[in-house]
Amino acid sequence: MTEKQLQPWQVIVSGICGLVLTIGLARFAYTPLLPSLQAQTGLNDANAGVLAAINYAGYMSGTIAVAWIDSVRLRHRLYSLGLWMAILTTASMAVSPSFEIWALSRFVGGLCGAAGMLLGSGLVLGWLMRNGQRPELGLHFVGIGLGIVVSAIGAWGLSLIWPDWDAQWFAFACIGLVFLWPAWVWRPPVPDELSTNSNTSNTPHIIPTRWLWTMLVSYFAAGWGFVISATFTVAIVEREPLLAGQGHLAWAMVGLAAMPAVFIWDRIARLVGDKQALLIAFGLQTLSVLMPAASGSMFAAMVGAIGYGATFIGIVSLTLAMVGRLSPNNPGKAMARFTLGYGAAQMIAPVVAGYMAQSSGSFHGALWVTAAVMSLGMALLATLPKIEAEA
Repeated sequence: MTEKQLQPWQVIVSGICGLVLTIGLARFAYTPLLPSLQAQTGLNDANAGVLAAINYAGYMSGTIAVAWIDSVRLRHRLYSLGLWMAILTTASMAVSPSFEIWALSRFVGGLCGAAGMLLGSGLVLGWLMRNGQRPELGLHFVGIGLGIVVSAIGAWGLSLIWPDWDAQWFAFACIGLVFLWPAWVWRPPVPDELSTNSNTSNTPHIIPTRWLWTMLVSYFAAGWGFVISATFTVAIVEREPLLAGQGHLAWAMVGLAAMPAVFIWDRIARLVGDKQALLIAFGLQTLSVLMPAASGSMFAAMVGAIGYGATFIGIVSLTLAMVGRLSPNNPGKAMARFTLGYGAAQMIAPVVAGYMAQSSGSFHGALWVTAAVMSLGMALLATLPKIEAEA
């Protein structure tokens, strides 16, 4: 469809479905399927963490590539390819109980995640700005929460029908086809040069070095806080003696909390500003991470899951929208460069957590380390200077 034929709701639905595919399935399906994968194949905690790190290495590699792509036509083609690859890489997990095949699948899944999160979000934000819509990504990022819910409910339902781990992965790929159609048909088209130049400023904003590095390091801390729960939430809950069988419920709570939270964080940012909204989100996420470490009760697990889902999405949405607005001609590229620190944390943290859990038999130590990293990021964020472009 052409730029003028598309309606705002179609672009948003396309972006949401694209995130369900590239984030919810290609990346996050690993979380609720991890317990069955470990139980049926003998995958240990350390190697589970390595696979997660490989997935985030793929995300990091995609982020680096996107950070250097100027051509909007190439960005559009790569995003389109990522939609199809999300289906294929999910199905490939079912091919063989081979660590090498799983590693390749997780790496490509990370590339798909970068395509959806950065290229897709950049295309959506660019379309909104060119067509006079409010340049916010809260509604778009509903796709992340919906993807988590789909992966959680899907894993629970599939475990009742097909208990074998490989059948579950293949079934997830089939579920992905449902979301592929709207993601593909209504994806934002390649903008023509006249449209781009007439509706956005060609003058790049000058970002102070201190602001840039403060945000980059703070976002690294946010990435650390995000990835531990994103990878191990189900495993953490399942290992508590009183919570066996409740892991999928906790993961579903993460997604259900994330879906409405994106609207709330947009509203909070309008009231108190982006920096204050981010500080609130950092603080609440730190407390949420500590809940399952402080108590093995069902209440702590659910409150922690809800708090995590409601806050990580706010940090991501607020940060990427803020950075994207500073580079209206190529928001995806700006988002990618900013996500390098976030992605680096996602490569390091799962390996650290996996080996800590392997040696201690518990994820509690890793959760306390995560809370400490988040606290340091929050303290640094509090020193963030204000720049004119934020207004």
